[in-house]
Amino acid sequence: MALSASDLPAMYTLLANSMSGDETVRRPAEAALSQSESRPGFCSCLMEVIASKDLVSHVDVRLMASVYFKNSINRHWKNRRNSWSMSNEEKSHLRQKLLSHLREENYQISEMLAVLISKIARFDYPREWPDLFSVLAQQLHSADVLASHRIFLILFRTLKELSTKRLAADQRTFAEISSQFFDFSWHLWQTDVQTILHGFSTMAQSYGSNSAEQHHDELFLTCERWFLCLKIVRQLIISGFQRDAKYIQEIQPVKEVSPALLNAVQSFLPYYSSFQNRDPKFWEFVKKACVKLMKVLGAIQSRHPFSFGDKCVLPVVVDFCLNKITDPEQSLLPFEEFFIQCMVMVKSVLECKEYKPSLTGRVMDDNGVTFEQRKKNASNAVGGIVSSLLPNERIVLLCNILVRRYFVLTASDLEEWYQNPESFHHEQDMIQWTEKLRPCAEALYMVLFENYSQLLGPIVVSILQEAMNNCPPSVTEITPALLLKDAAYAATAYVYYELSNYLNFRDWFNGALSLELSNDHPNRRIIHRKVAMILGHWVSEIKDDTKRAVYCSLIKLLQDNDLAVKLAASRSLCLHVEDANFSEQSFLDLLPICWESCFKMVEEVREFDSKVQVLNLISTLIGHVSEVLPYAQKLVQFFQAVWEESSGESLLQIQLLVALRNFVIALGYQSPICYSILLPILQKGIDINSPDSLNLLEDSMALWETTLSYAPMMVPQLLACFPYMVEIIERSFDHLQVAVSIMESYIILDGGEFLNMHASNVAKILDLIVGNVNDKGLLSILPVIDILVQCFPVEVPPLISSCLQKLVIISLSGGDDRDPSKTAVKASSAAILARILVMNTTYLAQLTSDSSLSVLLQQAGVPVEDNILLCLIDIWLDKVDHASPMQKKTFALALSIILTLRMPQVLDKLDQILSTCTSVILGENKELTEEETSGDMSSSRSQGEETPPSKELRKSQIKVSDPIYQMSLEKSTRENLQTCSTLHGDAFNSAISRMHPSALAQVKQALKLP
Repeated sequence: MALSASDLPAMYTLLANSMSGDETVRRPAEAALSQSESRPGFCSCLMEVIASKDLVSHVDVRLMASVYFKNSINRHWKNRRNSWSMSNEEKSHLRQKLLSHLREENYQISEMLAVLISKIARFDYPREWPDLFSVLAQQLHSADVLASHRIFLILFRTLKELSTKRLAADQRTFAEISSQFFDFSWHLWQTDVQTILHGFSTMAQSYGSNSAEQHHDELFLTCERWFLCLKIVRQLIISGFQRDAKYIQEIQPVKEVSPALLNAVQSFLPYYSSFQNRDPKFWEFVKKACVKLMKVLGAIQSRHPFSFGDKCVLPVVVDFCLNKITDPEQSLLPFEEFFIQCMVMVKSVLECKEYKPSLTGRVMDDNGVTFEQRKKNASNAVGGIVSSLLPNERIVLLCNILVRRYFVLTASDLEEWYQNPESFHHEQDMIQWTEKLRPCAEALYMVLFENYSQLLGPIVVSILQEAMNNCPPSVTEITPALLLKDAAYAATAYVYYELSNYLNFRDWFNGALSLELSNDHPNRRIIHRKVAMILGHWVSEIKDDTKRAVYCSLIKLLQDNDLAVKLAASRSLCLHVEDANFSEQSFLDLLPICWESCFKMVEEVREFDSKVQVLNLISTLIGHVSEVLPYAQKLVQFFQAVWEESSGESLLQIQLLVALRNFVIALGYQSPICYSILLPILQKGIDINSPDSLNLLEDSMALWETTLSYAPMMVPQLLACFPYMVEIIERSFDHLQVAVSIMESYIILDGGEFLNMHASNVAKILDLIVGNVNDKGLLSILPVIDILVQCFPVEVPPLISSCLQKLVIISLSGGDDRDPSKTAVKASSAAILARILVMNTTYLAQLTSDSSLSVLLQQAGVPVEDNILLCLIDIWLDKVDHASPMQKKTFALALSIILTLRMPQVLDKLDQILSTCTSVILGENKELTEEETSGDMSSSRSQGEETPPSKELRKSQIKVSDPIYQMSLEKSTRENLQTCSTLHGDAFNSAISRMHPSALAQVKQALKLP
């Protein structure tokens, strides 16, 4: 039944109760509101609550109503099949009601109303709501400051929503909106900026007078409207026009808007210091406005680089930014966010690919000029402007300023380091470069050096030399010279690749870096940390004759008293151990102290990121050094302690699982010494009902697979893990490949005990997989079924009868003529059935004569006119050419057994059966000898070693012991052919006589018949 005005009191009560802290009140209210969502009139009631003048003071209830309204739009506004949708009449009423309630005084409510209109516009504009923008524009002409602010809030939200639609028709619609609205929005923006600047000027002159506060509220609302208008202008330019680099077409609004935006920045900046201590509200606005204006300029440059590259735009913007970076006013120095945006702009211009020589292909336009040539001309023009803006002396100046001013640690940096070394390290190491001034300066410096490495290489080396000369290793006071040395070391670390042409690392290390570590004064931590960072960055440039000394230095830094230094050293050491040229021999005797330092550091650190970093180093060491076994017991104790402390920290536990996996690989067949800690962790990770299963399952499965691969024997705890596999496969096939490998490992390791305990689980898993996964999944599981049947030919087939029925259906179904993967699936499925015929003939006869299989084949749409076994014979004959050598022999053995059946139809296929068997016999020696040689080699290796056989070796041993591998196809075919002759007598002789003489001669040759 539809809701009406009489339901408003009840709706209000439900909304109020839905926010109650009492669960007994809240839950029934939420349930009632959820049920009401699909009733006509629900959103209309919510709209009345939002717009009611009687509820103006009840902001929380109105906000809740707007939330339910938004959710209903997402669920019920668009017409969908099989679900309730709102009527067109109610939609029309709501659209009109929303546009009639524009002058909302509460800002939160007005924001939600703007969101509601934008969501509806996404569905309805322009077809169902063509007058949306015209109504808003009309209202703007007669609106006061508040109403116009709210309208611009709606416009911004709506344009932002529509700009995200990616279909070509939607983008054309947005382009039309841009052409209609840009002039109006831009004119209002220009008018408002003049009003704001006039108001600011008046405020600055009237501080101290009684009338100073009179018009502040209205001016601030104008500021907010102007800010929204700026966002709208940005949206129209960015999303309303195609990228100019796509067609090399000039976007005229870029040339008009960009200089005005820069002028606004220049006009607002003086008020940064004027308002700082007098008017916090407007000071915050000035900061926000300047940063946003620079961001908009950056967005325009990124979207329309060629239009922005005009001589009226790019030179003035980049020149302004460079001047602010190199020669800032003293009053602006605290305004870091602004300097960040200036650096972002310069960096963006320097690395803009459109300003570099064009590498596009030859695409002709209508005038016969290639697109390549037009783009090259545009690139050259802008490139010339950039070159004129950055003569050599200005590039050198910028480089010097970045290193000498912006790289230098400040007093607040040092205080932060002193108070919390861990936090300082991670903030410097992981922060986004656009969030802090120093990382931003570093990012700009790297791009600058990359572009002008030949010019700046000697400059950076000279800065480094100057810094080292002015601050020898004996200096312990934190002086400007020491801080400059830290900055110079940073500059050399970041551009190691390009700088290696100008700086010999071995000489630098021996003459300076190694000497820095001789002074252990606490203040030297600044330089020690930077030395640790350099040793990590320059890893690819460190030659063999210096590696040992570098390793010793990093171990010394790993024992530093300062945690920030230790963490920097641990990261650099990790890079060295992972390096392809890591010299384990040079590092071997340092391992004991390295392990001890890592264990000690884990106890010292408190922050999550620090623990992960140290654990990553330990995991890397385990994975890359061979001497792990002597430290195994200490590592087990370490893993135990870390696991106990990591409760609830999934990322740390994931890192621990990776480390444990490396540990198992490193221990090899000694891995059971870590089972005391490994198996409890493994059981928790593979239990999908545990709270952290979503995060830990993938790495736990990998650990499970590795543990089994390196297990010397089966243990009860590993057997007890397998039931978890059923739940994992039941939930999804996301980890199918690993799951298949795990099942295979169980079978190979101790198949008999495994089947005794988990036969039903194995059958259930195979039944879940076969028939429910794609061809890739089937190709991964079929070899496991084949090994099961091979190892347990009597026990397994009856156990997995449902799965085998599916394999019959797969084998007999069509549709694989042009699909190699389907052909491979059919060949592998048919080979398993052929194996069962060879190794358990009675069971296959029962399977193919089962009436339930015929029903399943009919349901699957597989036509079977003859005996199912005869159909399988056709498949074996058809797929033998697509099979592996072992599968070919299996097919041939199965076909030879068919010769012994009392079925007259066999004689109809005698020619094909004998031809297939003959070709396999003649090709068998060559194809299977390679496998036999491989198996013999593996066996000989295992006999010469005392370690247990690996998984791959066990697989090869199982393959060699395969009865089908050992059976003589020639003997079997010869004997079965004799049986066939005895069974069918004259009919057999008649069939033989119909064979082509050459084919018959080949049969006699292969079977060594007279």
